[in-house]
Formats: sequence, structure tokens, C-alpha cells
Amino acid sequence: MSYPVTFEVDYVERRNRLTSFFRLILAIPLAIWLYIYALAATVVVVIAWFAIVFTAGYPQGLYEFVAGYVRYITRFTGYTALLCDPYPSFGGSDDQTYPIRMEFDGPLEHYSRAKTFFRIVLAIPLVVVRYVMGLLLEVGAVAAWFVILVTGKMPRGLFDLMVLANSYTARSDAYLLLLTETYPPFQDEQTRAAGTAGVPAPPAS
Repeated sequence: MSYPVTFEVDYVERRNRLTSFFRLILAIPLAIWLYIYALAATVVVVIAWFAIVFTAGYPQGLYEFVAGYVRYITRFTGYTALLCDPYPSFGGSDDQTYPIRMEFDGPLEHYSRAKTFFRIVLAIPLVVVRYVMGLLLEVGAVAAWFVILVTGKMPRGLFDLMVLANSYTARSDAYLLLLTETYPPFQDEQTRAAGTAGVPAPPAS
């Protein structure tokens, strides 16, 4: 069975040197909104935790809010790490036109109360791997920054490495925030084929 949380990203070789150079500055408004969004998401996840423990169900509205938060933080991370150039929206709704996309199958019909109650303990191995993937993504972003400034291009091999790290981080967030009960795979059909269709490249500067 396919994993209930999918991650897709379009590959564009040519990149904008100017926006790449100032990427961290450009991301400041997004980071401020992320902080506010994260506070609200934390409250919602705590409520969802109690709901699942007592009812074995994840209320649809809470699920959609948390899924939107995961989409937003994933687009923020991808934009900041130079996986794509377009500026992300400040919302968490599904946007098939954006180069980085996440889809969720929706709440499970029945959640395990025990798995939810002990989620923090069960997530320890995942958190360790997620930390390593985060470091990998940061190293890749620094390397991409220098390469893009010099060549105006994102190497495909570096892009694939960053997709692996970002996709695992994104889907591990879904697990940590109770959207799914199964550990995320390192790769699947979507990540292995990320960007193969391609999209029109923006003019380089």
C-alpha cells in the first residue's frame, strides 16, 4: 500500500541568482507567520491527542488544520532550502500549481489509542533519523546556494538528495502530529520520480 502522505516537487534546473542570494532575508515574513501558525497548530494537536485517546478518531476539522500546517512548513522549508524559487503562500491549503506539494488521505477510520498515547516514546527512533535528515538538508541547501550563485543552476543530483531529506522530514512531521500511525518510508514512487516531468524554467538573472 502507498503511504497516506505524499510529497512531490518539480525540478527546475535554471535558478534565479538574485532571489537565491537573498533567500533567508526574503523568508523572514514567512518565518514570522510560521511561528504564529506553529503556536496554533500545537494547541490543535494537543486537542487532537485527547480526542484520539478518548474516541479513537481524529476530528476532520482538526485534521485539515494540522495537514495545512504541515503543507505550509514543508513549502517554507523547501523555499528556504532552495528546492524551488516561487514564493509560497501564507496559507496551508492544497495548491497544485506550487512546485512543492503534499497530499493527505484524510483521517483514519480508527486510530490506535495506545499508539497515540505513547506517540512521543514511539517517535524516538524517527526523531533521530529526522534530525540527521535535517542536517543533510541544511548541508544541501548551503551547497546549492553556492552552486546557484556561480552557475545559475541546481544540479539534479543535489536536488534529488535534498528531496530525499525534505520528503522524509515532511512525512515524519505528519507522523509526529498524529496525522498517520505508520513510520514514513525513505523513498517511494513520488520521491524517486520527483521532477521528472519538469516545468518551464523561469528566466535566470
